[in-house]
This record gives sequence, structure tokens and C-alpha cells, in this order.
Amino acid sequence: MKTKHIVVLLGLGLLITAPLFAHHGNSNFDIDKKLNMKATVTEWVWANPHCWLKFDAADDKGNVAHWIAETSNPADMTNLGWSRQVFKPGDHVTVTLQPVKNGAPIGRVMQVVLANGQTLGTRIPGVFGPEVDAPKPADSSK
Repeated sequence: MKTKHIVVLLGLGLLITAPLFAHHGNSNFDIDKKLNMKATVTEWVWANPHCWLKFDAADDKGNVAHWIAETSNPADMTNLGWSRQVFKPGDHVTVTLQPVKNGAPIGRVMQVVLANGQTLGTRIPGVFGPEVDAPKPADSSK
């Protein structure tokens, strides 16, 4: 009987504390700051629960920082026009992101402009309007 009570209490404890471990907040990011930088892709990680864009970017003094920036999950990114093959190491892109507050080279991608001029946006609430958030549908009148 004691074991049954312990199992029930552990189960209730898990239900109560699980939301505390959610990581979908803005607390780490400086949401009032946007960094826009020319970058060279070093790796594109297409994985759950978040995709990661790793890139090198030089500051005003020419010092290169190795950045890592998160996006959403693959399903969300696919709906926004991104793909597993959208980047390869060596690609030159322009990245706009929200940096973390502590100044480390870590951030959350807001948009990426590819070398061909294509803009890929993300869905960070209140950051970009629908014209950047999602790919434009093809003109079916042609």
C-alpha cells in the first residue's frame, strides 16, 4: 500500500513540476536588441526540438566570433520555407538575430538572407509581419 502512495505522489509531483522545465521563454534573449551580420555558415543542424544555425561573423575590428543561433523545430521551419538542405558550410548569408543578454555569441534567428537574395523568416511574435514570417505563395494566375 505504501508503494502505491509513493507512486501516486511521484506522478502528481511530475505533473506539477513539468511546466517548470519548459524552455520557451524570452528570459535569456535581449528581445529589444537585433543584430544584423554578414556571416559564413559553418553548420546547419536540422533537429528537434530546435534547428541550429552555426556561423562565423566578424565584428567591426575584424575579430571572428563563432555564433550559434536557434530556430524552431523542423516542422515549423518547413512550413516557413526552410529545409534540411537550405544551408551548407561556406554559404555566405546575412543573419538577423536576437542575442542572449550575457553577450555570448548565441542568439535566436529572426531572419536569414541567402546569397541569392531570398529571405527566410521565423515566427517570433511581434518581430516581423506576415510578409516576412512566411514564404509568399506562388502566383497561380501565370
